[in-house]
Order: sequence, then structure tokens, then C-alpha cells
Amino acid sequence: MKELYFAAKNRYDNGMEFERCGRSGVLLPKVSLGFWHNFGSVDPYERSREITHYAFDHGITHFDLANNYGPVYGSAEETMGRLMDEDFRPYRDELFISSKAGYDMWPGPYGNWGSRKYLMASLDQSLKRMKIDYVDLFYSHRYDPETPLEETLQALVDIVRQGKALYVGISNWPLEPLKFGYDYLKAHDVPLLIYQGRLNMLDRKPQETGITDFCAEKGIGFIAFSPLAQGLLTDRYLNGIPTDSRMAKEKFLKSSMLTPELLAKLKHYNEVAQSRNETLAEMALAWILHQKAVTSVLIGASSTSQLEKNLKCVTAAPFDEAL
Repeated sequence: MKELYFAAKNRYDNGMEFERCGRSGVLLPKVSLGFWHNFGSVDPYERSREITHYAFDHGITHFDLANNYGPVYGSAEETMGRLMDEDFRPYRDELFISSKAGYDMWPGPYGNWGSRKYLMASLDQSLKRMKIDYVDLFYSHRYDPETPLEETLQALVDIVRQGKALYVGISNWPLEPLKFGYDYLKAHDVPLLIYQGRLNMLDRKPQETGITDFCAEKGIGFIAFSPLAQGLLTDRYLNGIPTDSRMAKEKFLKSSMLTPELLAKLKHYNEVAQSRNETLAEMALAWILHQKAVTSVLIGASSTSQLEKNLKCVTAAPFDEAL
């Protein structure tokens, strides 16, 4: 018989800190758990279960999913549904669960992009897979240049009014559509809670394009994904390309990316991290948390030990100089 899960009684006194999400009533943990990898049907369920237990026991209340996380598509949400049934149902009101739609999910013209039909159908499917009545946060996962923005945004408004999501967010939209989206949602009494974007020490596009400045100005939260640049901002590639690495398998990372210039930069960052008594990964996460407008950083985890190490970023020292 599977052992029953009882959340740690000290889960809110276990080192996690919470940050207000823009100008809202939502407090997010500085570290949130992403289900992009390690929670699909190809991954051992018991390991996924162990990681989520550890996360919640250490104050991570925000679990971030999307319709096509897996592999296979939908299977990360199915894992979440099983976790709800077996472990987390008694703690549903403590959890902040997000999902998204916008990328490829099923064949045909209505399984992708930003139409009202796709967003609403996708969320209905997500709720069934996760075995919950609503998500706390639902995102438009990417900007659709073909669908009228009003259609995508009105779908988000109606999803909230139907009670299927408490808040809405935008992910991976350029600045000008983001500005339009902010104004539209505000005019329809469904404020934009948060923007999710790729931000790390090697990719600062949200800062360079003015997105983080806009979020700070308007009281929109910002949550960073890919904080370790798919593993580049760890000690994994400081001495070349390991044979078992993503880069060696050309999975998400191409070996051509590791130029002499990038390697020199990574080694410099590593030296700075050592001077702070941190690993490169710990410093990379801490750097994000000290950036303007950032509410939380999304991390993945393939083990509880990896999660334990990365949680050190919550209490890391501030940065005296720009990296």
C-alpha cells in the first residue's frame, strides 16, 4: 500500500520567502516548480512524486504546467492529476496551479496558436487531466500574429468569468502586443497578473526589449523560465561537452553554441560564483531574483537533491555589481 502523504507542518517556516506578484493579492514563492521536464509519462512517477513532496514541504506552493508538457503531450498534467488524487487534494487551497495554451497540442487548425476555440478547449482538457475544477492562473502561451488580439484576450476574460481560472497571464509576447493586452484586460476588469518570459544571465531579452520595465511600471508580476539556459549556467559544460549531456545529444542545445567566447564567459561567471561561495547554478538563480520586476523563478528538478541545492538562491546575497 502506498504511504499516505502528510505535508510538513513547518512548510512555511522552512526557508522559503514569498514575493507579491505585481499589484495583486497573490504572493508567490521566490522559487516555483516547473513541470516542463521530469513529470511526463516517460518519467518515473515515484520520482516525480518525491520531488513535488519535497517542493511543497519547503514552501513551493506554485506548480507551473502547460497543456503539452510531457512527453507525451498532456502527460505532465496527468501526473498532476494523479498527485491531486493521491496526495494534494487536502492542500488544494494552498496550491497555486498554472497552465497554458498556445503551442502545438493536437492536429488540425484548432490545436495551436491563440484562437478562442483552442484556448477554451485546451483549458477544459487540462482541467480534466489535472482533476481540478479551476486553475489559479491560465496563460496565453505565445503571441499569435494571425488571430486578432481581441479574440485571444476576450477568451482569457471569459475564462475568468466562467470560473475556470482565477487569474490570467501572458507568456512570450512581444512588448507592443503586451501593452495592448494589458490595456484590454484592465478595461474588462480582468487585470493581467503576470508575464512569463525567458530570462537568464545569457539571455536578457525581456530587459533589453523593455518588458521588465513595463511590468514594473504597471504592477505586473514577472516569472522567469529557463533560468539556467538549459544547463549552460551550471558546471556541466565548464570543461567541455559531457557525453551524456543534452548538448552531446543535440537535445535543446547545439554543440555549436559552446563557442570559445561563451566558454570564457561561463568560466568568468563560475569564478564570480566561487567568490560568493556558491555554485554557478545557485548564483544564476539568485541573479534573476535580484532583477527588477521579478517575482519568482521557475526551476525544473530531476531529483530532490538538485532541488535542495537550487533553493539556496532564495537567501543568496545581493549583487554588488552587474554581471
